[in-house]
Amino acid sequence: RCIPEFENAAFMVQMEATNTCGDNGMKVYCIQTSYGTSTRSCDSCQPGQFSSYYLTDLHYEQDNQTWWQSETMKEGIQYPNQVNLTLHLGKAYDITYVRIVFYSPRPQSFAIYKKTSEERVWEPFQYFSASCRDTYGVQEQRAAELGAETRALCTSEYSDISPLSGGNVLFSTLEGRPSAFTFDNSPELQEWVTATDLRISLDRLNTFGDEIFGDVQVLQSYWYAIADVAVGARCKCNGHASVCETQELPDGTRTRACRCEHNTAGRECERCLDFYNDAPWGRASPTNVHECKACNCNGFSNKCEFDKDLYERTGHGGRCIDCAENRDGANCERCKENFFQGSGDICLPCNCNPTGSRSLQCNAEGKCQCKPGVTGDKCDVCAPNHYEFTNQGCKPCGCNESGSYANTPQCDPQTGVCLCKQNVEGRRCRE
Repeated sequence: RCIPEFENAAFMVQMEATNTCGDNGMKVYCIQTSYGTSTRSCDSCQPGQFSSYYLTDLHYEQDNQTWWQSETMKEGIQYPNQVNLTLHLGKAYDITYVRIVFYSPRPQSFAIYKKTSEERVWEPFQYFSASCRDTYGVQEQRAAELGAETRALCTSEYSDISPLSGGNVLFSTLEGRPSAFTFDNSPELQEWVTATDLRISLDRLNTFGDEIFGDVQVLQSYWYAIADVAVGARCKCNGHASVCETQELPDGTRTRACRCEHNTAGRECERCLDFYNDAPWGRASPTNVHECKACNCNGFSNKCEFDKDLYERTGHGGRCIDCAENRDGANCERCKENFFQGSGDICLPCNCNPTGSRSLQCNAEGKCQCKPGVTGDKCDVCAPNHYEFTNQGCKPCGCNESGSYANTPQCDPQTGVCLCKQNVEGRRCRE
């Protein structure tokens, strides 16, 4: 199978923030100090000073640090009001981890959400809280149970107010999930690690409890700030591509897509190429490439579709579409209805007369099956000694041989009147 390179999918992708200090004009904030310290250093934030751009830029080390920062508790930043940071990855990725480096104290409660496609709703990925049940309605649980491995867990591991700056949070998408060791055989976990968008919801600030007194500088000392967000991931290509490339769309925007191999197609190589549907599409694994196989249409079509029932019956699932030259069948292997195979591979129309034929389908020689009293390769005329060509066939004339001219019964094919000898009369030459 093919595997794209491992990367930080968030690097230099600007996140969207619902609140940023400075965006609503200059705001005062104070630096958090240890509990009991009365002296605080305060400053003001200007527009653009703490942009969400700094969440995913290169500078998060201590000596050259940049960070995003929200407004303070004084401006209403506290539970139940949340601050959302949203990352649009541009396509589906297989997420290995999400790492967050906080410049402020880590929140008392926050959550990571994901989407598996741009049209889907947000679903929880992981909860971090010192009050899992009160804040998120779930109990603290650090390992998933078998059969419920795609349920978001909640941990209090990262919810201490200490350290006041530089605290890390690491979420590993497969940690604590029993089927992680057999990941290639678990479609549920393969879907679980898939995300096109990520959201960090900051729900509850960590405090020393001194905010209850309403001191302005105390309220201004509580805010969210993050120095770096990293997303360790691989471009999701379902094992059918080793390269994920940037493509420019007609409107000038850019997107990413897998450079598919194994006769697959789609942004995630999630389907077979149009003419490669003889076997079901499958995600590549270490033991099975699941290469898409070409359909066999005997040269009469370049389009086909996968037919599950046909595959289960024959081991080949490609059903050809729009067979040329009047062909039909799963592989365009026969002439279509009411045609027959002439010389070579040419299918010719039977052209059976619908009035005189039992069926519009002819035999291998192009001859039609006639109704009673009808003759001709196409069943289009009454047989000798028959008349009145109708949907029921032709009626026998019933001419008397001994009374017929030259002792040969023959009649008018329209009226059925027999041709009699001289001095013999009657419709059937019996008088």
